Amino acid sequence: MPPPESPLRPAVFLDRDGTLNLPVVVHGLPEPPRSVSAFQLFPDVAAGCRALADAGFVLVVVTNQPDVGRGTLAAEVVEAQHSLLQQWIPELSRIEVCYDSGRDPTVPTPRRKPEPGMLFDAAQALGIDLKRSWMIGDRWRDVDCGHRAGVRTVFIDLGHAESLRSAPEFTVPSFAMAVAVVLREAQSATRPAKVPH
Repeated sequence: MPPPESPLRPAVFLDRDGTLNLPVVVHGLPEPPRSVSAFQLFPDVAAGCRALADAGFVLVVVTNQPDVGRGTLAAEVVEAQHSLLQQWIPELSRIEVCYDSGRDPTVPTPRRKPEPGMLFDAAQALGIDLKRSWMIGDRWRDVDCGHRAGVRTVFIDLGHAESLRSAPEFTVPSFAMAVAVVLREAQSATRPAKVPH
């Protein structure tokens, strides 16, 4: 934890597949790219992350990668993809990953979204103020995870074949629009209140 005189900073927690990079859609649901060569960012992501960082937000990727736990995707592929992610988005402070397969729904893993453990771990490590932070993602798990961590949520609606379990604070069609929402809300929060005459 930071020393007492060091103020906590706001963060934007970012889902990976379908939020930062193009997913592989199978039966209406997104899956991670299966190779390093197939790993590609959405066109508006690098500039959007730069704008968030310039506004003072800590950027943290929080991603479930259950295929590793299931043995259908090598951890080395995911780590190589994350090396690319750090190169393409140098503003990223941290990448949190959960490899749990999620096959036993009766035993929730604290770090597997929708559980908020990855956000809590990053907040403790980086001195993050969750009350001023955000979660951006394209799945119901991202929205629920954000709510359980006490952050505001922006849902990127890509038309996946699944329903939300709880309502996000904002719904947008793209990452660029999600960034615009966060920046607008952050600006309005710091704007001095008008004094009535």
